Amino acid sequence: MTTVTSFDIRRAGPRFGAEVFGVDLTDTVDDNTADQLRQAFRDHKVLVFRNQNLTPDQHVRAVRIFAEPFDHPTAARDAANPLVYPYNVRQTGKASTWHIGGLWRTPVFAIESLTYEEVSPLGGHTLWADLQTAYDDLSEPFKVLLESVSAVYDADPGNYAQGARRTGVGETVEHRVVLKHPATGRKGLFISTSALRLTGVTPEESKTLLDHLLRHASSPDYTIRFGWNPGDFVLWDNQATWHYAVDDYGDGARVYRKVIGVER
Repeated sequence: MTTVTSFDIRRAGPRFGAEVFGVDLTDTVDDNTADQLRQAFRDHKVLVFRNQNLTPDQHVRAVRIFAEPFDHPTAARDAANPLVYPYNVRQTGKASTWHIGGLWRTPVFAIESLTYEEVSPLGGHTLWADLQTAYDDLSEPFKVLLESVSAVYDADPGNYAQGARRTGVGETVEHRVVLKHPATGRKGLFISTSALRLTGVTPEESKTLLDHLLRHASSPDYTIRFGWNPGDFVLWDNQATWHYAVDDYGDGARVYRKVIGVER
């Protein structure tokens, strides 16, 4: 067992996001380090571990520090571990919209994580935005209104997969636009570009509110940005942030593995 008495945190911005140095996730970390990492995750919401080069099994074990790995019903699986989902954007397509993972289910995923295998030499960064700080900056009357509003999403998990041949919307699922975080209790916006409409308001009000919320929550004021090298590992709080994979690398490589986590 690897024992790590301390590690270093380098913040990515004043509000959230950090790189972690001094932890080797290819081996098992001790209980004290695991507790500290979980606290760092609650504090920073996005954690990046450089040059880890995790195998599929190590990737799953690393996610288990923070949440329970999720058995996805429709994602393609890695041959080495069925809880690992491989992506190659040249086959699966790109995810270049602001989005939250797992909106087809209630609750959504607690965390998402990636291990990068191949990346373009230039570009291909990922943005995250802090939905909790975006909520904090809204006016109090507007917060009161949003407490009574939900967003409607497609409930078919197959329609969210990269490269999927999407069918028409059948069943739908609703998520409150204001989410009280289950781990921290902090409120934040909970909205994604795949929202079909808002409940409790007129269609015209729904469009106006959605346009405003999506624009507000993706403001550069709330964002951080990371670039990647092969072997990098990142995980993020899927209930406090949303993310955007920047499509500025043309037909360059972007190959990675994903492991999803849900609450235990």
